[in-house]
Amino acid sequence: METLFCDLHLHSCLSPCGSDDMTPSNICGMAMIKGLNMIAVTDHNSARNLPAAQACADAYGLLLIPGMEITTREEVHLLGYFPTVDQALEFSEFLRAHMPKKKNKPSFFGNQLVMDEDDNVLAEEDELLIGAADLSLGELTKLIREAEGVPVPAHINRGSNGLLINLGFVPEDLRLTAVEVWRGLPCAHTPQEGRVVLHSSDAHYLGDIMEADVSIDLPERSVGAFLEYLRRGRPAV
Repeated sequence: METLFCDLHLHSCLSPCGSDDMTPSNICGMAMIKGLNMIAVTDHNSARNLPAAQACADAYGLLLIPGMEITTREEVHLLGYFPTVDQALEFSEFLRAHMPKKKNKPSFFGNQLVMDEDDNVLAEEDELLIGAADLSLGELTKLIREAEGVPVPAHINRGSNGLLINLGFVPEDLRLTAVEVWRGLPCAHTPQEGRVVLHSSDAHYLGDIMEADVSIDLPERSVGAFLEYLRRGRPAV
């Protein structure tokens, strides 16, 4: 088994709410400074910065989990973790057709920068990324699994986009094996029972990336091992 210190919910400068300093290179560099071994870049409704994040993670010796934070029709935030960057990009392109056709206003919402591994701006995403898809929580959970990914509701106990705040319960028919819980707020035990519980920063600024105080034990250092860890859930206590 290998113990990996992790932060599995990070926003790059592609997310309009993310700082422009959250470049893929800066994220990976800060993760190394803070003693992390495994990170996930999970921008809002897009995976366009994952190729650069992968290149930077490889250069720093970090394990990158390709991800996104998707907003469902109910406006629940749902993390999707995928086996490869290419599979995340494919899902991202699929999702684009289901997003509202609204243009970003950088002066109001923030920049949406697509970067390379050297912090060069390759493009600016025109479509506003923080809207809700026209797909339900149930539909997106199914679609993520069909894309060989794992769906994980984000910060279920925090904010209007948290599953427990928004719906008031975890739908059992979704067969969720993992949830993300915000450590700064209380959370009932029942939604966590039998599920892997992730604690991450949801960082939008470099300084908010977690220190090395949350770890996961995996049989090997790989994306596949992490996804299987999520799929198994955990024994109820």
